[in-house]
Amino acid sequence: MERVKAMQRGQAAAAAAESYRPELLADEEPRYLRRQKPLEIRRRKFGGKTWQFYRRVLVWTVFAAACVTLVIVAGRFLLYSPQVLLIKFDQIELLGNHIVSREAVLQPFAHDTNRSVLRIPLDDRRTELEQLPWVESASVQRILPNHIRVELTERTPIAFLRNGTDLALIDAHGVILDRPDGEDLHFPIVTGLPEGMPREEREKRIQVYLQFLQDADAVRPDSQDRVSEVDLANEKDLRVVMTGVASGNDAQAISIHFGSSDFMGKYRMVVENFAQWQANYGHVQSVDLRYSRQVIVNPDSGTSSAKLSK
Repeated sequence: MERVKAMQRGQAAAAAAESYRPELLADEEPRYLRRQKPLEIRRRKFGGKTWQFYRRVLVWTVFAAACVTLVIVAGRFLLYSPQVLLIKFDQIELLGNHIVSREAVLQPFAHDTNRSVLRIPLDDRRTELEQLPWVESASVQRILPNHIRVELTERTPIAFLRNGTDLALIDAHGVILDRPDGEDLHFPIVTGLPEGMPREEREKRIQVYLQFLQDADAVRPDSQDRVSEVDLANEKDLRVVMTGVASGNDAQAISIHFGSSDFMGKYRMVVENFAQWQANYGHVQSVDLRYSRQVIVNPDSGTSSAKLSK
């Protein structure tokens, strides 16, 4: 009896094992019920920013702070350090001056002592220097750490200017200049340009005078050295007093009215015909060339005159 029960229990266990075989369960279980591999979900902190981002921000912040600190320190050094201050006028280098005195150049810098050279307004100082009569242009530069360089271009006089009994100098731009002491200058004397005349008008008439000198030298070299006086009072008549018209050794002075144009042709005619005029009409003191196809000899003498066709 017990043997029969043991056989029944064995058969029941075999049947139960058969019903739970894994391959049978796998075939019967739907695919959507299979357990998948779990996904790992990472949560971002600090609003989605990574630690690398914040590290870069920190590095750039430190760098910017260092730069600002460096600029502040350098600025204080360049503006207030004794090593960049203009303490004495020996720190100002002056070039190009011959007539203008060093004292006149240093005067505009009188208020810049004990000031950093970086704080000196160079354009203002240049403008002040160019107000000096003999200064045509000026250049002012900083030479670090604590020097200033001033370079001048002085005006070039081209003639003496006579106003009454006073004798000054004048340049090509019509600027009237005081005569410097101790300078041996040789120029023709120009008249007819008073100080009350606008500088632009003086410059315009001076250019007529310079054009005449150029044309005269083209006809006969060194003719401008024989010009002793030029009257520019009448803009329509350039009157010139010259010597050596007949020959280079002739010291006779002659006054010539050239009008306002064709200086080269008129002067050539004087040079080529002056000896003949003297032979035919005696002593020639003045010649008037203002009229077309006509030459008037000795118009200023008040005693005699002769009209010659060109």
